[in-house]
Amino acid sequence: MKLTLISVVLIFYSFFATANSDFNELESLFTQWRAFEAPPLHQLAPDYREQTFQKREPEWLSFKTKLLAFDRKNWTVAQQVDWFVMLSEINGYEFNATILKPWQRDPAFYKQVWTYQSDVPAHEGPTPHYVTELWTYQFPLSEKEQERLATDLSRIAPLQEQAKINLTGNAKELWIAGIRDIQTQHKVLLELHALIETTGNETLIAQQQEAATSTQEFIHWLQEKVSEKTGPSGLGIEHYTWYQQNVHMVPMTWADEERLLRRELNRAWSSLKLEEQRNKGIPQLVAVKNAEEFDQLASRSADYFLKFLDEENIVTVPEYFKPALFDKLGTFVPEESRHFFHIGSHLDPTPLYSHFYHWFELAIMENDPNPRTLRQQSLLYNIFDSRNEGTATAVEEIFMHAGLYDHNPRAREIVWIMLAQRAARGLGSLYAHANHMTMEEAGDIHMNYTPRGWMKTEPDLLIFEQHLYLRQPGYGTSYVTGKILLDTAMMKKAKQDEELHKTFSLKSFFDELNSIGGIPIALGTWEMTGEKPDFLDVVEKTARSKSKFNAM
Repeated sequence: MKLTLISVVLIFYSFFATANSDFNELESLFTQWRAFEAPPLHQLAPDYREQTFQKREPEWLSFKTKLLAFDRKNWTVAQQVDWFVMLSEINGYEFNATILKPWQRDPAFYKQVWTYQSDVPAHEGPTPHYVTELWTYQFPLSEKEQERLATDLSRIAPLQEQAKINLTGNAKELWIAGIRDIQTQHKVLLELHALIETTGNETLIAQQQEAATSTQEFIHWLQEKVSEKTGPSGLGIEHYTWYQQNVHMVPMTWADEERLLRRELNRAWSSLKLEEQRNKGIPQLVAVKNAEEFDQLASRSADYFLKFLDEENIVTVPEYFKPALFDKLGTFVPEESRHFFHIGSHLDPTPLYSHFYHWFELAIMENDPNPRTLRQQSLLYNIFDSRNEGTATAVEEIFMHAGLYDHNPRAREIVWIMLAQRAARGLGSLYAHANHMTMEEAGDIHMNYTPRGWMKTEPDLLIFEQHLYLRQPGYGTSYVTGKILLDTAMMKKAKQDEELHKTFSLKSFFDELNSIGGIPIALGTWEMTGEKPDFLDVVEKTARSKSKFNAM
């Protein structure tokens, strides 16, 4: 769409839009927006064709115009926060449609079969609608589940045919790395045959065979096109900054994040060395040697972790936290096959279980869903990353400082190694998005600046993470940027309590954070403190102006 046409449509909708101060109307608009955001179907598959986006553009503009027309001066802080939550999704749709365009640039976007549940509210990275969540099926399948799986699989072949039309982008590294994801899907589809052949369901078996054949042909097509791809895969600094501030509501520029991650990398390394100095008289941790030892260590660590959170008044621990954690304790992995997280968990899994705060948050969503309409489901476009990944990373250090490892000081070293790894991989992703480095060079930073060579043991994790962060801008840095924003939230809340002569309560802080839900941490901080971040005025002003991205 040309900028002039966009401007005309905006003026048209603005002329007829009237100010609306009824918050219930915002909730209704959001429900309508979510129904619109799911694309129509084309030959059974979600439709990501260019002409479809152009056709739907005026309706997206009408949602934006109606949103901007709300009169919010008498709204509560929580209601104003919800308004910005919807704005973040409106901006996310625009950015995806005009800049990121995963359906054009990113073959991995067409991965439709998932064998595992994400530990955050939605799958990490750009994901098509109507995917096959194999992890939700229990085999052998009931007749109803056979029908559901057949429907899921029926969308694979038509979407891949559509992909051959849509994938006109020139992002070389995304193209090459994306083939690997489709190859993984093919392997999963082939393995699925053994699980369904005994059903005797001819429709289901035929859909599985069609999906596997189509996926193999799609792989060949992608491989044939590789030589044509010569362009960069990173967004560039300007687009990266706009996306962080206006979609993910992270009040930082690319340069801010680069300075922050360098500082955190330095701090993690120096803190690790100080821990090693302090612990020099204590025996090193020894990795478990077999499955029995691992299971005992995992169960003992998880029990201790939950008891610590409860008895030390760190956070309210409802009954459903225990099954949520114990379902994800992991299994023994032979030494020669261990990647970064396996190495630490076979020494002491408690630092990793701190990061598994993720599963507590998902359990809260399931067992005690947020009453606010805009916060009951996961936010689109991974907008939850600063909140969910940032919190999971922050609590690793917060719980450590609160005394989690007083009985086992060597485990503190693992916490600093994990922070260094996250800072290093985030730095690499920043340079890749700036097109200062290739994905491989970004991976070298990730690998070489992780202490003790723990990222040099198994290459698949390295490829998976750097590929994801190139696909989803800001995700690689969200662990650290979100952590710092949570530190800021705690500081602001503690300062307010001190000024009111109140005692700061860590339990109250985390309980309130959990009750606010999986929204960007900067918005959550506003709701907790009543202090509106200055950058949000700029975000709103930008939304009310002509978006520069419509001209590109």
